Parts: sequence; C-alpha cells; structure tokens
Amino acid sequence: MRRIHVAAGALNQTPLDWDGNRTRIAAAIEAARARQVQVLCLPELAISGYGCEDAFQGGWVARRAWQELEAILPMTSGMVCTVGLPVRDRGHLYNGAALIVDGVLAGIACKQFLAADGIHYESRWFRPWPEGRREELPGGVPMGDLCFEVDGVRIGFEICEDAWVADRAGRVSLERELDLILNPSASHFAFGKQAVRTRLVLEGSRAFGVAYLYANLLGNESGRVIYDGSSMVAACGSMLSEAPRLSFEDFQLSVATVDIDQLRDYRARSPSMAGGEAPAEVEPVLAELRLAPVDRAHPGTPAAPWDAGEAPKEEEFARAVALGLHDYLRKSRARGCVVSLSGGADSAAVACLVWLMHRLAAAELGDGRASERLGLEAGAPFERVLHCVYQATANSGATTENAARELAAGLGASFARIDVQPMVEAYTALAPALVGRALSWEQDDVTLQNIQARVRAPAVWMLANAVGALLLTTSNRSEAAVGYATMDGDTCGGLAPVAGIDKAYLRRWLRWLQEHGPAETGPVPALAAVNAQAPTAELRPQDARQTDEDDLMPYDVLDAVERAAIGDKLAPRDCLTLLVEQFPEHDAGELRRWVRRFFELWARNQWKRERYAPSFHLDDKNLDPKTWCRFPILSGGFRSEIEDL
Repeated sequence: MRRIHVAAGALNQTPLDWDGNRTRIAAAIEAARARQVQVLCLPELAISGYGCEDAFQGGWVARRAWQELEAILPMTSGMVCTVGLPVRDRGHLYNGAALIVDGVLAGIACKQFLAADGIHYESRWFRPWPEGRREELPGGVPMGDLCFEVDGVRIGFEICEDAWVADRAGRVSLERELDLILNPSASHFAFGKQAVRTRLVLEGSRAFGVAYLYANLLGNESGRVIYDGSSMVAACGSMLSEAPRLSFEDFQLSVATVDIDQLRDYRARSPSMAGGEAPAEVEPVLAELRLAPVDRAHPGTPAAPWDAGEAPKEEEFARAVALGLHDYLRKSRARGCVVSLSGGADSAAVACLVWLMHRLAAAELGDGRASERLGLEAGAPFERVLHCVYQATANSGATTENAARELAAGLGASFARIDVQPMVEAYTALAPALVGRALSWEQDDVTLQNIQARVRAPAVWMLANAVGALLLTTSNRSEAAVGYATMDGDTCGGLAPVAGIDKAYLRRWLRWLQEHGPAETGPVPALAAVNAQAPTAELRPQDARQTDEDDLMPYDVLDAVERAAIGDKLAPRDCLTLLVEQFPEHDAGELRRWVRRFFELWARNQWKRERYAPSFHLDDKNLDPKTWCRFPILSGGFRSEIEDL
C-alpha cells in the first residue's frame, strides 16, 4: 500500500489581475499544504486568467505570466503543483500547464485540442500542440506533450478540451504507465453540464486505470461566463472527492487520498489495460522529490448538500446567477444595483436574483465578508444593495404598482414611485413639429409604446450614477429572439441577468421561488402578486387589455420554435412540422402564422441583439451574438423559406 494525498483546486480568477491571481494561487497552495496535500492541480490559465481575449496576442502577457510563474515556484516547496499559463515559443502561443516539483519547474505540458465552439475562440490566440512532440525552452525547460515521474509516480495531463474530444489525449496513459492524470480546466457553466463533466472524469479514471484530478475555474471570471468550480478527484471509476460548486469563496479544494499500488493492481487485473509492452511514445521527465508515506486516508471533500445527485435546474439557475452577479459587482466596483421594477415577471426575477446574491453570499462567507466585498460595512441593510423604482404612466395599473411595492418590501429593498407621464406628454407634444401631425394609437401604436419605455431610462440611469450602482436591464431571452423590447428603453442597463432565460421557464422559476427557494434563504411569498398576473408590457391604454402573448404568441410555443429554429438550425417548414406534433391543442393554421411571425421578427431584430447589455452564459444554445449565436444583421429574412410554408 502506497498512499498519497492529492487535491484539485478551484480558483476565482480575473483576467490580467496579476497580483490578485497570484495571491489566490498562493492561498490555495497554503491551504493544500495545511491539509498535507502532496500533489495539487490548479486550473487552466490560472496565472493570467482564461478570458484575456485578444490581450493574449500581445507578447507582454506571456512574458508577465512567466514572471508570475517564477514568483510562484518557491511557494511549492515540498509538494507537486501544476498551474496554467500562456507560453510563447518561436513566435507561437501555447496553452500550457507548468508542473512544479518542490519549487523547481519540471516542465510545461501543452494543450493539444483547442476549444472552438460557442463561447470559445482558443484557436484565435493559441496553437494546438502536436501529440508526441517535445521541445526545450531557453534554459532547458521541457515543453510539449510530456509526462513526468516523481518518486516513482507517473503523472500525465489532459487540459480541458483534451478530455472532451473523441480521441482524447489520455488514451496514451496505459502505454506511458501513468498513475495520475491532471486536468487543469476552464469549463464554463451550462444547465446540466455537470453531469456530463462528471462522466468524463469518472470514465477517464476507469478506462485509464488512474487517479484523475480535475480542477476548474470558479465564479464570474470576465463578465459573461460563469464557472462553477466543479473540481473533482476520481480513481478507477469511483468518485473520491468533489469540491462544492458555485461557491462564493476565492478558492475551493477537493482533497482525497489515492493508493498508487491499488491503481497499478487495477490495471494489472484487466487484460484491456495491458499497456507497457510497446515503448512509451514520450519518456517521462524525472523530477526530484520524496513523496512521504501517508498514514491515514483523507475522508474526501463532500459536495454541497444542494448538489447531491443531479441538481434541479431551479437551484442551478438561482445559484449560478447569484454568483455571477456577486462577482460582477465586486470586480466592477459597483455599489449595489438599480432595477426598474414594473411589477411584472422579468423585473421581479432580476430583483429576486440580487436578493439571492446577497443572502447566499452572506450564508457562505458571513455577513461581514460578504458586505466588505461589495464595499459595504457589515450589517448594511439590503436597501443599500438594491434600489427599486416603479415608473408610472397613464397606462399603468394599480395591480402592477402594488405587486412591485409588495415585492420590494418583502425583499427589504429600497423603493420609490415616480410619475413619468409628464415626460410622455412632453415628447408626444413635439410630434406636430417633427412629423406634421399629432400621434394617434390607430396610426402610431409602436411609437407611442416606445415613448413610454424610453422616458423611463433617464431616471434610473440618474439613480444608478448618483449612488454608484449598476443598472440592471430586465430583458429575457424570449423577447430577445423576436425583438420584443424597446432599444434605449427597457433594454437600458449595464448587465442583463436574465437575457439568457426564456420567459416560460422564468415564470416557472418564480413560482418555485415563491413556494420553495434555496435552503439557505427559503421562499419569497411576496412574489404571489407578481405570479398571479399575465405578462404585459402595460404600454397601451388599460382598455386594450394588452398582454405579451397576444402581441406575440404563447410563450411555450415561442420558446419551442426558437429552440428548433435557432438552437437546432431547422428551416421554417421543419419547425412547423415539429410544432404541429408538439402542440395538438393549437390549429395548424395558427401555428403556421406563429412560425412565420417568429422568423420574420428574428431576422428583422438581429441589430437589437447586437446591442443588448452583456448577459450571463447559462445555456449552450443561447442567443447572445458575442458568445454563441451569430447571425447577420442584414439578410434575406427567410422570405423564400416563409413562402414555402
């Protein structure tokens, strides 16, 4: 029996935050040492940050990252540690993982498969490293497709995407007689993705007969992308340890004990693992360090209670956006949030997400640390964090105003009611001078609605500027798909927390929050008045009885055609075929009209999606043109395809 303590660490890093990133790396190393960890895996590009974008193209970034690596080396005395950084060699940039052994740089393993789908553009900045190739950097440091041997223990790498491709890099582990595979990753959050990620880790450990250390980034690193910090240790198909996901801490460690002799026995018992007969393609880099024997096994790090099994989507959504908001606020140095609270579902969801951010952070970090991170003193009331404003016009009703007031009171947010009708009238009075006639609902329906939406923007911007807060826009994914939003009106803001969530799901989530909510916070009964209403823009006169679904189509139909048309890239005719099967309660002619309407509005409104405030990436088939779904601003508008209906 030969046991060693290992750990995979999650880090909440920020691109180009050299001092902060180094400090968090140092803290994780010290915490691992305190728990007697001998081999520590930290995330991909942890030194520079993963989301540096085109800053990677400046040679100074790689040079500064190397300086930071040299500062980190002495922190690792007595242990093995890997940390990611960009490495430039012969004019090309590579995504590298430095293996440090007892304060000495043993070598740099390089990523072989670059992520290039959706939010990933790695091939814009990095070169993939060819399998089997090995080079030396100036000073004789090995670099490339490497494996290492430390005190007889063989260590290899899969760097993030290397494990996701069909021909994954770890397949050579048997030939190289590896005992540990380290996977430094930057794997973004998406609904349900943790189950896939877990299977990759478990299957890698089983198929290769190794202990597998998977280290992921944590939190909102650079603005849009949230990392859930899903760091894991598995061995021979069994999960040994999982760090809590979606944590508000700067880092989390997943610590476990692995038995090297048991790993080798496992491989020896399986005929399919009879590696070692052929010579290894890559000779191991030998590094000097005595791994002291372990007397007692570590019990392993347990996953968060809410994450046992497959986490419900409601929990993932609440916690992912809460963490994303928390990091966005503290990294942008904003002092709280402003929401134009209309009494409807979208603005209510945004306000509740800010409340969840506040409560969940305090539950994990303590009120003092959570408040300090947001530039507030301990015990600061929530009204200092969330400022809500109800902006009434002649078309606003008592139902929405009361719903907004009750929700703000239930959350403990500040609340103000202002009347913007005089500004609406001032703008409409300008029409004769501008267009030569007065405006009317019969002739100028959209114009009159948009005036009301736009006059609401200056006041909330003024409040946000005055208190140094972040103005949150409340547009959702369903509205983005068809452009059902007023540019420079309800789209105003610096961040769009729910722009990646469709309206039908958002309403279901609000009902869940009203009745259940996360364990740390409990439900929000004050949502009852919001959830009782049919969604409405409330921009036409009250006797028009305006609802969103009358303006567009039922939200469940809209979301279904969006998934088929945009997510699965189906033509209008194929979308109609699916909808006829999926919604037998609706007439085929009506479904045809809705499909036509969706495609016309989608093509017409790409310019709006290009101008939306940044949103969080929550779904790997979302509509954000900057992270997933690209579409031309000008196009043929599906004219022939719509005629084919």
